[in-house]
Amino acid sequence: MAGVPIGRIVWIVDIAETRYTATASGKAGGVLSVLVSGEGTVTAQGAIADRQLKPATFVSAITDEDGDGELRMRFENGAVRDLVAPVLPQKRVPVTEAHRSGVSDPLSAVLIPETDGDPLASANCNRVLAVFDGRRRYDLAMTFKRVDKVKLKQGYTGLVLVCGVVLHPIAGHRADSVVVKYVAGRRDMEAWFAPIAGAGVIAPVRVMIPTLLGTLEVAADQFEAERAPPR
Repeated sequence: MAGVPIGRIVWIVDIAETRYTATASGKAGGVLSVLVSGEGTVTAQGAIADRQLKPATFVSAITDEDGDGELRMRFENGAVRDLVAPVLPQKRVPVTEAHRSGVSDPLSAVLIPETDGDPLASANCNRVLAVFDGRRRYDLAMTFKRVDKVKLKQGYTGLVLVCGVVLHPIAGHRADSVVVKYVAGRRDMEAWFAPIAGAGVIAPVRVMIPTLLGTLEVAADQFEAERAPPR
């Protein structure tokens, strides 16, 4: 945040021919740890069919200033059929059954199958990601911006696809949230995607989000792909 480290995330994706698992774990650090205490793990699992990732389950276990919270979702045909989530104290925009249909979890949504096997195709950007994280329903409207290049400390060096991202909150958020009002609709958010070698999928290696305190940058310093040994 504004050049000051505030946390660290480890994200592991296991992609096979017909299924995938994505797990991310992180913890607040640096200056942020003085202000808030937060850490947690999220896991998404699902199937791969027709060149699409189809989520089946999403589980998150988060510890923050509100205490421990575990959330579980089960998907069926793109809709959330079962949801177990902690009750939130704040008044929020109601989430309806319709909001839980035609959605993906936040981890699965940003793993994007390559269009025609081309990780840099502009069509990879031009889409709307309908996301439900068990509490909030929002759209991420993406458009092609450019092709750029990155050189990470470890792993990937090469071209990346840069997509413009616009956040459209739909439900589950606090209607009076200053942060949501500031970020929603802005057109200076970016997500940078690099290919996961041999998987036919691109994943974000950098995300730039404007905030009231400065630009929040989530950036990979390591991005590597390993092939599983033959069975």
